Amino acid sequence: MGLPAKRRTKQSKRERAAHFALKAATLSVCQKCKHPVRPHRVCQNCGYYKGRDVLKLASKDARKTKRKQRKEKKSE
Repeated sequence: MGLPAKRRTKQSKRERAAHFALKAATLSVCQKCKHPVRPHRVCQNCGYYKGRDVLKLASKDARKTKRKQRKEKKSE
């Protein structure tokens, strides 16, 4: 196994690692609800992607409310 010939200085280490910084996420705007959305992904607010509804978010909300109502009835 080879060993490093010279110690890497603090400055050269920082210069090497300068491009490791995190970049801000790029956001676009949903065509339907105007919420910020990452490109090429379904809008989590309305379920819209590429001109059509992909997620049925209204039915999910209805199921959640029904479950809550059933739990409340059982606990009473």
